[in-house]
Amino acid sequence: MKRTDIRNIAIIAHVDHGKTTLVDAFLKQSHTFRDSEAMGTTIMDSNELERERGITIFSKNASINWNGTKINLVDTPGHADFGGEVERVMNLVDGCLLLVDAKEGPMPQTKFVLKKALEAGHKIIVVINKIDKSDARPSWVLNHTFDLFIDLGATDDQAHFPVLYASAIRGVAGVEPNLDQMKDIAPILDAVVSDIPGPEGNPTAPFQMAVVNIFYDNFKGRMAVGRIANGKIKQSQSVLHISRDGVSEQAKLTVLQMFDGLARIDADEAIAGDIVIVAGIEDVQIGDSIVDPVGGVALPVLSIEEPTVKMTFGANTSPFSGTEGEYSTARHVQERLERELLNDVALRVEKADSSTGSGHGGDGQFIVSGRGELHLAILIEKMRREGYELQVSRPQVIFKEENGKRLEPFELVSIECPESFSGIVIEKMGKRRGEMKDMRVENGIVYLDFEIPTRGLIGYRNEFLTDTKGQGVINTLLLGYRTFAGDIGANEHGSMISMEDGVTMSYALSNLQERGILFVDHGVEVYKGMVVGQNSRIEDIEVNPCKEKRLSNMRSKGEGEAIKLEPARHMTLEMCLEYIGDDELLEVTPKSLRIRKTILVSHLRRRTKE
Repeated sequence: MKRTDIRNIAIIAHVDHGKTTLVDAFLKQSHTFRDSEAMGTTIMDSNELERERGITIFSKNASINWNGTKINLVDTPGHADFGGEVERVMNLVDGCLLLVDAKEGPMPQTKFVLKKALEAGHKIIVVINKIDKSDARPSWVLNHTFDLFIDLGATDDQAHFPVLYASAIRGVAGVEPNLDQMKDIAPILDAVVSDIPGPEGNPTAPFQMAVVNIFYDNFKGRMAVGRIANGKIKQSQSVLHISRDGVSEQAKLTVLQMFDGLARIDADEAIAGDIVIVAGIEDVQIGDSIVDPVGGVALPVLSIEEPTVKMTFGANTSPFSGTEGEYSTARHVQERLERELLNDVALRVEKADSSTGSGHGGDGQFIVSGRGELHLAILIEKMRREGYELQVSRPQVIFKEENGKRLEPFELVSIECPESFSGIVIEKMGKRRGEMKDMRVENGIVYLDFEIPTRGLIGYRNEFLTDTKGQGVINTLLLGYRTFAGDIGANEHGSMISMEDGVTMSYALSNLQERGILFVDHGVEVYKGMVVGQNSRIEDIEVNPCKEKRLSNMRSKGEGEAIKLEPARHMTLEMCLEYIGDDELLEVTPKSLRIRKTILVSHLRRRTKE
């Protein structure tokens, strides 16, 4: 049976092409809010990290009513590092709105999300967004989007996609790329109702539902989000919970809810095709099935691409341990990582030991694997904001062995920068084993495509922004595993290491700033083995940033000269992760980020090098 009263759609696109802004326009158009509530923008980006960074990290659900049809919307992330969210969402929906920027056209992440939607067999509506840009070129974008559909093996039905043009920030859309003729966002909603099929399912068959998302409610406990594949469900019904491993146990639902706008409302009953939220199953996980105790059969387990980058997380072992965070023990770190595993299917956590080869083995250490640097950086940022203290190692790629060959992950890197910077970019990518696949110049902007080992990209983004004076754009897409590319020595640097415990002094720093770039200001507490700056040469150097100016009873010429200190480089979390070397760690607390040597004691450090 196909339902006509409901539509389930996901909004997919490359990062910053306007997904969340389009959802805002839908919510306002359908009068889901009173006027006073609809004043903000990016309403769906409720997490403070998402608002600060201007990106979507977690997929979120909302629903609107449009001319008697309920439309369930799922806003998805655009970053490749959060691709696990996109893969899960494809099980919830029957069609997708693909947003493409009217100037940039299809980008690497557009390719990734579209590939997932086409593999799921979904019907696609293409929305060419941001046509109010002065240099918009909608016809060029449409041709390239069609080429992308063909390259990804779309069926004839999928390749005959409806096309709409929009300016999501103005809340207008139309079938022609003419802003003057557009009144509101209604044409997109009408297209969803007419072109996206309703959900299919048999309401009389035994109940079946796959869990696609999990969140925690302080009063109701673990809440599982999923779409009913077959059958119907009622409040307080007994169900059978089947885990990913096939283990079954009986449970009773305590809550049955559905989405209404951005809110969740209690429902008495739901049938095949509805997206519901249920509670009452204690250890429910993403990918589990909830079925009827009589005749219920588990649904296929969700398959997620493997992680490619790993880091070692551990309890903070620096001399300042426990002074700035609420949770600083290995047990706290382990519990928090295990809790994150429940919500993030693309993450892996295993206990580290000295045989892992990470160089940071020992008790209280965990190897955390994810989709990329940003994926793990967001986890670290979430933990420090919740009051955790921890130390992390440099990101490393995950290698594989197949048929006696060593394999490593490769990425497609698309770079856009002014033509004057192309030389330095090509030189740096060459040093990192990048192979150029395409180069074109349009209006003084050069577009470069490289295939490069993921190892070569670690530590490059910040350098790239410096090289292009902030005018470059870099996007990546995982290509898969290929033969090991050889050694890469591009991230070599020398550090200035404190040889004393104490407080930094201007007198000492004024001398040190001539040796390189400082990471600390005057009056900052430091300890032995802490990195206080980057040496201008490749080797490490031990310095004393706490040295005071000795007072004498004789005044000489120039004695009273003012000390001029250059501003220290204040490192963000991503900058620190890019900077640290294999023999360094990053100490993360709610108040501070400190780079330190893995071995703090100077003579022990030298002994390990020998």
